[in-house]
Amino acid sequence: MILHLPALLAIIVMALVTYLTRISGYLLLAGRCLSPRMQAIMDIVPGCVLVAVIAPDFATGRPADILGLLATILAATRFSLLPTMLCGIITTGLLRAVLG
Repeated sequence: MILHLPALLAIIVMALVTYLTRISGYLLLAGRCLSPRMQAIMDIVPGCVLVAVIAPDFATGRPADILGLLATILAATRFSLLPTMLCGIITTGLLRAVLG
């Protein structure tokens, strides 16, 4: 496998930007006391970002994606985040393989 320099640089820059966005919240809020309401908002932000990233994929109307989304929603009512994500990924992958 050959890794081209522009691809390697793009991967490194994307990793750096991702890391900086993750750590910037900690740096900006260091030493501040958050109200319970603000703490609740900060706790749900990662889920909102995840939904914003993956939501356009479900607008395609592919049956496998919609059924995978339904399986994920059902799993979310029963399990924590990691098992829910695994359920959604595995279900969608299997459905895409079967349904195309």
